[in-house]
Amino acid sequence: MKKIEAVIKPFKLEEVKDALVEAGIEGMTISEVKGYGRQQGHTELYRGAEYVVEFIPKVKIEIVVSSDEFATKAINAIKESAYTGKIGDGKIFVSEIEKTVRVRTGEEDEDAL
Repeated sequence: MKKIEAVIKPFKLEEVKDALVEAGIEGMTISEVKGYGRQQGHTELYRGAEYVVEFIPKVKIEIVVSSDEFATKAINAIKESAYTGKIGDGKIFVSEIEKTVRVRTGEEDEDAL
């Protein structure tokens, strides 16, 4: 099993969600997060005063899939649908999952997905 975490621009969330559903990914967790990478924040103007926005609003998507095949599909769906070609498009992280348990039924691992 693989866990895929993607940090993307908020306005791309619907496109990414639709692409994941089309790729056969049924469940995901979404969090609103803030951060920065190479962007290093930016300066904005509010009521005539300049201020620095150090942490940029982003959306974090977390998905757990049962196989490398689904991981590849999910990664490709995210890459293609989150792409704008501009700095800050995001990152995708993939890690191994040792165990999964569905709380309601007690099902484990792939049965719990």
